[in-house]
Amino acid sequence: MVSISKLALMLVASSTTAAAFTTTSRSSTRAFTTARATVEEADTSTEFRLDKYLLSKKDDIEASLKASVKSTTPQTDKICESMDYSLMAGGKRIRPVLCIAACEMFGGSQEAAMPTAVALEMIHTMSLIHDDLPSMDNDDLRRGKPTNHIIYGEDVAILAGDALLSTSFQHVAEETKGVSADRLLDVIIRLGKSVGPIGLAGGQVMDLECEGKQGVTLEDLTWIHTHKTATLLQVAVASGAILGGASKEEVQACEKFALNIGLAFQVADDILDVTASTEDLGKTAAKDLDADKTTFPKLLGLEESKVEARRLIDEAKDSLEPFGAKAAPLLAIADYIIERSN
Repeated sequence: MVSISKLALMLVASSTTAAAFTTTSRSSTRAFTTARATVEEADTSTEFRLDKYLLSKKDDIEASLKASVKSTTPQTDKICESMDYSLMAGGKRIRPVLCIAACEMFGGSQEAAMPTAVALEMIHTMSLIHDDLPSMDNDDLRRGKPTNHIIYGEDVAILAGDALLSTSFQHVAEETKGVSADRLLDVIIRLGKSVGPIGLAGGQVMDLECEGKQGVTLEDLTWIHTHKTATLLQVAVASGAILGGASKEEVQACEKFALNIGLAFQVADDILDVTASTEDLGKTAAKDLDADKTTFPKLLGLEESKVEARRLIDEAKDSLEPFGAKAAPLLAIADYIIERSN
């Protein structure tokens, strides 16, 4: 499909060439050469820019997140405040953007994807609140701010996470418009599975069991992070594709892409844990090392982990080759995942 900007350039080139035919052959050649150079220069200037794409989505995502948690009675002020504190604490918003980008890749709209995008960030935020608890990773810093339980206490933090999780499903069901019931049900089922025993919860339990344990294998580590980290990213892309009208085969291609970027995301996280500062990360650096967790650098070494991250990203990008230029946002996000500094 020709973009509006490229179409305009083609029209300019066409009119320039037409005018040139009324003069000499030399001026015609010169006009054509100038027009072609203009188009080529414009092609370079319209190269996909992830930073501009993310900025174009940021305000709508933040506004939708803010609107999703509202206290309707004084009795719920505290828990809603706790939910809002972590939900609006910043972050990369990778999961919402992945969902929206996948939906748009198949001709869907941002509006159709936004309720699911919000739900994904609610689920992710729940996992961070619970992950930081003393009974889990026992961290007091997240996104450069005190963790939820430090501000509100463990009891309220647990309940705020629970409330975000349950509200996520309600939000998708109530707020999604213009999507068939079967596709919406598919999305809700996938969201549910992503946090269950074969999803985030199961991966987290396995992760806890492997702390300080000898003989943890690469296969064990991959299972942990396939379910603890990659599954929610996989659901983000697959749900977006479903909401956009993708076929079963197209959804499967998206799932393969997202599984690989999800694993690459964790490899990159493990690398940053030992190479970046607490200030850069916005959370406690070297936390996994202190907890004697099994990580990719621990099993593969730092340099080999970087190689593995790049391999996963390259394999992910191959999965989206059939979609051509429409996949540009997802492809750029894949590269960003292993090039980020926090």
